[in-house]
Amino acid sequence: MRFTREELKRLLAPLALALALPGAGVGLIWSAGEAQRSAQGQLAAAQGERRQNNERLARISEEEREVSEKIDVYQRLKQLNILGEERRLEWADAITRIRTQRELLDLRYAVDRQRLLSSAPGKPANVDFYASTMRVDLALLHEEDLVRFLADLRESGNAFYAVRKCALARTGQAVTGATMTPRLRADCEIDLVTIMDRAAKK
Repeated sequence: MRFTREELKRLLAPLALALALPGAGVGLIWSAGEAQRSAQGQLAAAQGERRQNNERLARISEEEREVSEKIDVYQRLKQLNILGEERRLEWADAITRIRTQRELLDLRYAVDRQRLLSSAPGKPANVDFYASTMRVDLALLHEEDLVRFLADLRESGNAFYAVRKCALARTGQAVTGATMTPRLRADCEIDLVTIMDRAAKK
């Protein structure tokens, strides 16, 4: 079948359109694939950013909890008057008060010079731990008198009281009915620990 020139001219436009449509379809499919890949990439990036933000929030929450705990400890130490310079007058007052309240018959003590125990690194300055050893010679009617004395001393504050050693010995004195006679003597070494926050001092 032969086409005339006029017929070929009329068929040229539909033929070109028929040839172009498959190419356009391929282009549309490729474009849709690219759009899907781009969307998947954006979704993955958004999910990664969200994960990082969640991890950052978790770290911030943990840091806030740690700071809150440290502030609580700091406030407790401050209430106990453990922070700062030694309070030797307060130590003496506490022992006098305990001796009077407990009616201790014979109590002698001496406090050695302060010494540095350790220094912990901190920001913006170090935290230094100091100790002064208190040597106590105490007459006792009963072993429980020593336990009560040490408990009263700890509760008095103004330092952290760490008992290094306590030795008990019998006095050998005979018990008489007329007066209370100490049956025991205690010889103790107690570290009075204070903390110096160099940053708070500035």
